[in-house]
Amino acid sequence: MKKYFWLGFLGFFLFEIVNVYFIMPMPGSQRMNSIGIAYFLYKWRWIFRGLFGLLIVVGLFRSNWKRKWVPVLPLVLLAGVAYMANFKMAADAMFRQPKQLMLTSAGNNKVDPNRLVIGVSINGEAKAYPIQFLGYHHHIQDVVGGKPVLVTYCTVCRTGRVFDPTVNGKKETFRLVGMDHFNAMLEDATTKSWWRQASGEAISGKLKGQKLTEVYSTQTSLAKWLLLNPNSLIMQADPAFIRSYDSTLKYESGLSRNSLTGTDSLSWKDKSWVIGVRSGTEKKAYDWNKLKTERIIHDNLNNTVLALVLASDDKSFFAFEIPGAEKLVLKNDTLLLGTKHFLLNGKGIDTAFNLTPLPAY
Repeated sequence: MKKYFWLGFLGFFLFEIVNVYFIMPMPGSQRMNSIGIAYFLYKWRWIFRGLFGLLIVVGLFRSNWKRKWVPVLPLVLLAGVAYMANFKMAADAMFRQPKQLMLTSAGNNKVDPNRLVIGVSINGEAKAYPIQFLGYHHHIQDVVGGKPVLVTYCTVCRTGRVFDPTVNGKKETFRLVGMDHFNAMLEDATTKSWWRQASGEAISGKLKGQKLTEVYSTQTSLAKWLLLNPNSLIMQADPAFIRSYDSTLKYESGLSRNSLTGTDSLSWKDKSWVIGVRSGTEKKAYDWNKLKTERIIHDNLNNTVLALVLASDDKSFFAFEIPGAEKLVLKNDTLLLGTKHFLLNGKGIDTAFNLTPLPAY
């Protein structure tokens, strides 16, 4: 009967490791097309644990152990591995949600204006979510202009996206469940489906194939955001997570040397920066180094003339649909289209006409 004990121990031990391996950034795990296996193991995790646990119990109590301490050591090891896998290495244990979501006006703000934010403006209300906080929490659930929003950020792929968390007519609650192909994954509380942060698409579970509705957002420095939205509220640090937040500008400036969150200064490498722009159903990536050199990139996408613009702070970027063939000009962070002048967010200065923004990440 001892073989049942050792079979149960080995199965339980390997299951806990594999269950974490496929959905966390471990050597080789993020380059495998293993999301189906990962979700299967996660969905039936209690069945696997129950089966292996039963084998352990049968082998433990129906075997004659001459040395009573022999089974104790592997059980202690198994308990340690299970604890680490579920309470220390689990994504939502490592990166927790704010205990209190605090937002304040510019006058009371304590966030460095040079820091990057994901900005959202709905129905006349504007809010800014600093990436130094989002990078730890990975997602924030809030309400802007009376509309629920799911503000997300993945520090590994450096992508900020905002979505409407309504799923099939119900406001959904999400938790961070792990990572797939170097992109954060969220799980909804109702169906336990897994959603890809970069696209808002459910990639496993009952809702596979569904997509969250996008909410338009921009990534800028806080200083530029407040210049364009002076009445905006700004998310502040949650005192419970002060030690977890990025206190330097190394990540945001691309100076981090971390293998996951670092940057390749050359163009078109795995860790090079690009700006992805979407027009209709078509998408295209633009080289960050080229944008920094040229400041404005004009192109055609989905039969639309577009302009991608980088502000003078080398941080804040915007994309617009341009009517006609005339090119946009950038001068002192003011946009000119012929004789018309616009703010960096496309709002007309001396005209009632506004430029049409395009999603850019």
